[in-house]
Amino acid sequence: MSCRRSSGDIFPDLTLLDHGSNPTKLSSLNRPYLLDTYTGLFPTGYPLIVIFFRGGFCPRDQTFFRNLVARRSDLQSALARIVAISVQSPQANFSFRAGLGADNITFLSDEPRKAVQGLGILDETEGEYARVARPYAFVLHPDLKVHKVYDGWFFVGRPSVDELLTDLKEVMSGLKGWKYEDWNTEQVKRVRIPQQVWANGPPKLGSNGLPVGEGVVKWFNQVEGVGMIDMSSDENETSAKEWVGVLDSDSTKLHMLKRNYRNVFFHYTAIPGEGYRTIAAGTKVWFEMVQCIPGLVARNIQRQDKTVKIK
Repeated sequence: MSCRRSSGDIFPDLTLLDHGSNPTKLSSLNRPYLLDTYTGLFPTGYPLIVIFFRGGFCPRDQTFFRNLVARRSDLQSALARIVAISVQSPQANFSFRAGLGADNITFLSDEPRKAVQGLGILDETEGEYARVARPYAFVLHPDLKVHKVYDGWFFVGRPSVDELLTDLKEVMSGLKGWKYEDWNTEQVKRVRIPQQVWANGPPKLGSNGLPVGEGVVKWFNQVEGVGMIDMSSDENETSAKEWVGVLDSDSTKLHMLKRNYRNVFFHYTAIPGEGYRTIAAGTKVWFEMVQCIPGLVARNIQRQDKTVKIK
């Protein structure tokens, strides 16, 4: 039986159990990051590499995946999203993944063999490994359109890391966000603030005419470098109003009625300073606000553990 997908076809959006036994839809693994939503870059998501393999017991599979893990930094730098599918149980996939140290790869289980049968890649000839997936690899566009197919029946037919990097370059070059010019726009730099903005230290809050708010850091993802500020307040307090604006000459807050912007997004570059900056959840902060299409974005974030002068 021949593989039923070739270049230009749409790959099925499979839902399978991952290595933690959680139902996982293929398209959920290459969605845009939250930062992409606010910058407008990579709005359709990222390329996806789907690898079918016999199982962790197969020496060729072991060698192939060790090569992927050894070049992990190259693949991560290329924004690769990798999925490995076998007919093994989620528990077997979990053990194989852990033994490899392949934390950059999502393993999925097709125990009922519906996916491999539907794709026409169920191995019906192998005597040593009965009814397993034939070792195919598919490089997909963000919309799951097939870019390249590799038939790895013989080991040399499997893609090398360099071949996968070439494929990723070809797919990524057609996406918004690939070119430097896509990043060098006012919209993007309002969210992902260039470090030179803070070369002379943080300016006084509101000195640039932007509205000022206060809130508490709701969460901060150190891997993605993004977080959210919660502007809500205790409804039981008499002063429970979100506010936007500046302090007047009497140092009285300029209050406004509640609006629909409880959460304010920020990238770590909104924290003045150099290098990679972090901020803990629960930190009380002042910040300036910029309106983007998806919602409010914070900049010039300053902790409330010291007196902050506001224009």
